[in-house]
Amino acid sequence: MMGGRSFREAGWVWEGQGLDPKVPPSIYGVGEGATYFGLDRCNLMFHPNDEMSLGKLADKAEVVADISKWKFGEIPPQEGVRGGTGFRNWRDMAPETIRWEAENVSRLSLQFPNVVGAMIDDTTGMLEYDDYGVSTVATIREALHSANPELKLWIVVYWQQLREAYWEPFVEQLDVVHLWVGDPWKLVNLEEYVDTCAEVFVGKEIIVGSYLCDYGRVLAVPMECVAQQYEVMYRLWEEGRIGGYSILGNCLIDRHPEQAAWIRDFIAEH
Repeated sequence: MMGGRSFREAGWVWEGQGLDPKVPPSIYGVGEGATYFGLDRCNLMFHPNDEMSLGKLADKAEVVADISKWKFGEIPPQEGVRGGTGFRNWRDMAPETIRWEAENVSRLSLQFPNVVGAMIDDTTGMLEYDDYGVSTVATIREALHSANPELKLWIVVYWQQLREAYWEPFVEQLDVVHLWVGDPWKLVNLEEYVDTCAEVFVGKEIIVGSYLCDYGRVLAVPMECVAQQYEVMYRLWEEGRIGGYSILGNCLIDRHPEQAAWIRDFIAEH
């Protein structure tokens, strides 16, 4: 145990239904991923931050809600092609949207005290908007603290982005860096990436993300890569070099059951 917490208590699960290419809808709903893995902390993704969504996670110890919102749009049927209307998802990274969502989560956290933070997913998308400026992140943090100054701001960072200069405005404003390695064959370098992350985001808590799906190849993450990642994450957590880990996610358990079952058993044994 590290700091009196067990490895189980250091784990988070991404909860929600995304619409990703070649990934069908799951039979697992919001909150059921945490139950499956035996965990009690959730990242609420892909759905509105409202009473109904957070109510499904009201029995969990901690919840961090996404504030760069995934939204759904229709894909009209093609003339002469069988089938009806389809749907796609897109992420609204506009700073104005994120500020509004931060205020919304801050208000909701008073009703749902297990809400402990908010997360900007794929953070660099904010930079693409004309109204982005160095003060943008500070105003988002202010919005997040508008009703509850105890909430933590998380951001998603990928290993290949770590040395980019655009993180400078974020460093002083965030609390948690959610570090991801998308290519499973790069996980052999995970410890190096964590060390680099700690150098860039000095003093910030690091949560390492773990995939069940290799999204680049649209395949399951190879079992040897899953095992390697969890052995390294466990050691880094024991050494106090990371604050925990997260699993993406509930919507992939039935898609990649071997990987999910292995992770569930590893957590139970540690």
